[in-house]
Amino acid sequence: MQILLIRHGQSEADLLDVHEGRADFPLTSVGIEQAKKMAMRVQEELPPDFIWASTLKRASETANILANKIGCPIKYLPELQEHNNGDLAGKPLTEGPHPSELLPHEKLGNVGETKIEFRARGEQIFSLIKKNSEEYNRIAIVSHGGMISRILESFLQLPVIHDAYFLTGDTGIHFIECNSRGRLVRFINCTSHLK
Repeated sequence: MQILLIRHGQSEADLLDVHEGRADFPLTSVGIEQAKKMAMRVQEELPPDFIWASTLKRASETANILANKIGCPIKYLPELQEHNNGDLAGKPLTEGPHPSELLPHEKLGNVGETKIEFRARGEQIFSLIKKNSEEYNRIAIVSHGGMISRILESFLQLPVIHDAYFLTGDTGIHFIECNSRGRLVRFINCTSHLK
């Protein structure tokens, strides 16, 4: 099975310099154009048979643009949402710690998720998606930078605690594959459609 991991386009939170996480901001006009360019590229080169998407506006709007362009079904899963950053959601970036500053057992935003809980959620939802996508040759997962990192960690079987990280730009595409030989990374964080 081939899997496209796609991050949402620019959101209003990007312009406000606030913690996004579970704060539910929509796409900007730039984000909508980014999503349209991504959808055109995916339609031409790598059209999926099915799309799984986060329920947060910035990802669901991106996924809708892709689904409408491709003409394929879509299912929304709240488990694909970004790191639960608790009471930091929507607050200025100058407030609160960055997730990298916390120990694995410490909750982000006091009532949010720990790194361990976030990774476990990523493992669980990726397992569910793979199981429920066996009939498809290629799927797309439209989500957020943090969740895409958790899925890549799961795919690569990295330990829960490690020092590697994955950058994903606006509408960045990662292309991975599960086949009879194992796990194949075709490309990571491609944003050439935005040029």
